[in-house]
Order: sequence, then structure tokens, then C-alpha cells
Amino acid sequence: MERFLALELASTIRHDGSGGIADDLLTLRGTALWIEKQSELLAGRTPGGGVLVDERFRSEVIGLRQAVRALFARAVSPAPPSPADARRLMPADEALAHINKVAARVPVILRMEWPPGEAPKARLMATETDPHVRLLAALARAAIDFLTGPQREQLHACTAPRCIRYFLKSHGRQEWCKPSCGNRARAARHYRRRQTAPGGGSGPS
Repeated sequence: MERFLALELASTIRHDGSGGIADDLLTLRGTALWIEKQSELLAGRTPGGGVLVDERFRSEVIGLRQAVRALFARAVSPAPPSPADARRLMPADEALAHINKVAARVPVILRMEWPPGEAPKARLMATETDPHVRLLAALARAAIDFLTGPQREQLHACTAPRCIRYFLKSHGRQEWCKPSCGNRARAARHYRRRQTAPGGGSGPS
């Protein structure tokens, strides 16, 4: 399945497997590891390795994540957003302004490349040298590309109990991000039906 940088950023908040929420950006080391894991997606946008993660930079990445998740919530509306932050979402207009502002921090120039034996292609080259600014702008532009592209129509918040992920639907009737979530959701529905049925529940026999 194709991976998208914006979706990966939003998914740094996830279910920890035991009823709680894990945050991949909670620490400086966690943030650095997440950036390293995105090296393939960052290729062609900006170098992903060798960036020294300090507290200010981590805070800025988290700010971008908040903006992305706010716009994801807008994208899936009127369906409910992920329950992870549904009650404390950044206002959509503020999120939009934030992403645009971060993306604009790195001016780009259009450059044509034509390797021998290959077709010519255009490439956007960043003119900013600060690796922190370049990486933040790359994340913001990835969000813009995602939300203005066709994949926005497939974006969905998983409806399984305890799941907080956004995912791309592979078919129109898909409700869950993975089979285990589907199994959990069906089990929860079955339990609710038994509880509401006449004679249901677990009272004394």
C-alpha cells in the first residue's frame, strides 16, 4: 500500500495496544527515530537524515501534526473524526493558515534535469539551507499535496473501539483500518446486541 508523509505524521498518535495512546513524538529521541523512518518519503523533498532534533524543532513538528489532524477531521466530515483529539482540535482556519505559513518558509526554484538516456523532468529545489526549516516545510507541503489530491476522498477515521487511526479506504464499504480492528468492532457489536436483547445481559441465573 502506498504511504503518504502527511498520513504518517498524523499516525504518530496511535493506540498503544493496551488501551492507551502512544505518541511517537513524545521525546526528542522518538522524534528523531520517526524522521529517520520517513527517509524514503522525504527523498526528493529534503534530506531526512542527520537533522539534530532539539526541543524547539520537536514542538514545531507537533504543531504541524495538530494542524494536519485538524484538517483530516475536516476532510472526513460529516463522519466523526478520530476520537484521539476530537474534543481539542485546532480550528480548521487556523490549521490551514499554519500549514501554509510553514510551507512558505522555504522558497523554491524550478529546475530542469535531463540525464543521458532519460526523459527530462522538472524538480523543485529549495533555496533555504537550514535543515530544520527545510524539513518542516517539506512536511507542510506533503500535507498540502495530500489534502489537495485524490486520496483525500478515501480518507477515513477508523470506527473500531479504541482505534484512533486515520486511513485510506481501499473500497467504498471499508470501515476499519486493518482486519484486527474489524474483528474487534464486530465483537463489540455482537456484545451490544446481546446486552440489549430481551433476556440479555449477565444477571444472576
